[in-house]
Amino acid sequence: MKYFKPILLVVVTTTFVTNSFAQHRRVVIKNGFSIGGGITQFNILTDNFETTQSNGWIINASATAEVPHKWYDVSYSIQLSDNNFEVAGLFFDEDVFIERQIEYNLMAAQLSFLMHAKVVKNVFSIDFGPMLQYNSKLELQSNNPENLAVRINETAVAADAITNISQFNVNGVVGATLGFKYIKFRAQYIYGFTNILGKLNKEDIISKDFKGNQSLIALMALINF
Repeated sequence: MKYFKPILLVVVTTTFVTNSFAQHRRVVIKNGFSIGGGITQFNILTDNFETTQSNGWIINASATAEVPHKWYDVSYSIQLSDNNFEVAGLFFDEDVFIERQIEYNLMAAQLSFLMHAKVVKNVFSIDFGPMLQYNSKLELQSNNPENLAVRINETAVAADAITNISQFNVNGVVGATLGFKYIKFRAQYIYGFTNILGKLNKEDIISKDFKGNQSLIALMALINF
């Protein structure tokens, strides 16, 4: 019996400290969901031919985890985009050659994991993270593809010869999100780390040194739930 009281005191004290510590470390993580869309400006940065960015559209769905005790929140998102850009080329008919811009289309599905640094909590954040992308081949936007050629290192190549690009790519994302509880506006710059033109080096084309990185600017409005 002489040890009963000290043992009881230790048990009670340990229980109290354990419960207090557990309560102190308990953190409520809030999950959210958002959908939205907007416009894009797309280009392929390359020295193989002269390109010009053009407009497109994008839709986005995101699942966000708000972490109150950290300087950042995190989100998973999937994006679908329809993008256009132009390449300097030629239109030819018999002996007539006319310089013109040749338009291509590229559709992409993108899956990203982003961190959102909380500059102003629930109002403004800086966003960054990695992105995986699956994209279509380039689609030539013309009713007469056989009469079009692109300039590659001072040489004219059939416009449809450069459509078989790499379809799996890895990107980096940086941007910002501004807004309030139910609606936010997001700007993103997406840069392709992988060579999106790499697959062309396996094609039967004059040049065997194709190198290009995608550049995409997206401006979106998002509705939060």
